[in-house]
Amino acid sequence: MTRDQIRTLLPVVSLSVLLAAVFWLQPRAMSYFGLNLLFNLAIPLALATMAQMLIIMVNDIDLSIGTYVSFCACVTATLVHDTPLIGYAVLAVSVLAYACMGAVIHLRSLPAIVVTLGASFVWAGLAVLILPSPGGAAPAWVRTLMSIKPPLAPLAIIAPFVVALVMHLFIKRSSLGVVLQGVGGNERALDRSGWSILRLKALAYGLAGLFGALAGMALVGLTTSADANIALRYTLLSIAGVILGGGEFSGGRVSPIGAVIGALTLTLAASFLSFLRLSPDWQIGAQGAILILVLAARLLISYRRTA
Repeated sequence: MTRDQIRTLLPVVSLSVLLAAVFWLQPRAMSYFGLNLLFNLAIPLALATMAQMLIIMVNDIDLSIGTYVSFCACVTATLVHDTPLIGYAVLAVSVLAYACMGAVIHLRSLPAIVVTLGASFVWAGLAVLILPSPGGAAPAWVRTLMSIKPPLAPLAIIAPFVVALVMHLFIKRSSLGVVLQGVGGNERALDRSGWSILRLKALAYGLAGLFGALAGMALVGLTTSADANIALRYTLLSIAGVILGGGEFSGGRVSPIGAVIGALTLTLAASFLSFLRLSPDWQIGAQGAILILVLAARLLISYRRTA
């Protein structure tokens, strides 16, 4: 079994084990309606995880994605709902700002972890200015889109895998996607080949900003309102989803399908811990323990193969 196969198999096994445990604790969840409730918030988290994956793919890390998704949710619930043209313009400018942030990080050789941490305070402040208190409303088309009920499986399961498949084809099959992944693998070689690393990093950050904006819109479509702090946990959950799905912090090694499975696993873990009647104060720590166990299993298997 190759290293890539191991990275893909472990998140599948972890999701299957968690799903079996949930069905054992609550057999009524083994239905269309039950699965829809279990994975209700999987779509925005999967989109945020895709955004984080694009940043990790170029050997950076984004600590602002949670507040950025919250900002986009506030814009969607207020400006997009009330004045669509202005709202969409603001979202477009925010995506452009994300691309500029990637360009600045590369031009000035700044640590992404510091720049994105500073950006998180900017996005949080803008979100509060736009929506000082919880409220707003979801645009009709967003609410309708997130309410679609496919015949075989809930939208909360189908949509993340569609996104994962599209991203897999983009990263693994398209020339531009392969080059973007090469930024994390060997930036110097790409630079010597004539590729502009500045443009590639700006593109990666811009795509991440686009996925973050889509995550904010999807979140509003599900909750029908917004809050300046609605997606703060997405920063850590998106990082965990990428790593749980087989991604690594260096070398451009990421797996879109694995990242989505990781996001679904973290979504399901919250429901599983609720079924165990674990206090919410302990649930974040328990999710971290699940992540550590999966990563320890991956490391142990890799060590045995090497030995």
